[in-house]
Amino acid sequence: QVQLVESGGGLVQTWGSLRLSCTASGRAFRNYNAGWFRQAPGKEREFVAGISWSGDSTDYVDSVSGRFTISRDNAKNMMFLQMNDLYVEDTAVYYCAASDSFYVERGANEYGYWGQGTQVTVSS
Repeated sequence: QVQLVESGGGLVQTWGSLRLSCTASGRAFRNYNAGWFRQAPGKEREFVAGISWSGDSTDYVDSVSGRFTISRDNAKNMMFLQMNDLYVEDTAVYYCAASDSFYVERGANEYGYWGQGTQVTVSS
């Protein structure tokens, strides 16, 4: 199994940037496809971005495409989410997750391993 810990959240102004990190321990992170999800108050958890185990394939929800970039460094057992041009609507708790699936999945139920989340707050 793999354990995941997010970091890098915080408070930023509109149009600002943040870089989230996810550090994996336990089983080697390269064995998993992975992704970032977010959950705003009163809303369901939603897919943000996903990345294949090798990093060769990525997927983004339309609302963040062109602003966010997902990447990973398997040698360091880490994954990242670079978030630029942040909007107030991006405010949420952000979670990293790992999946045993062969594909880069968008459904939260395809991910069996989750971090505890990190808060991102974008102020106007």
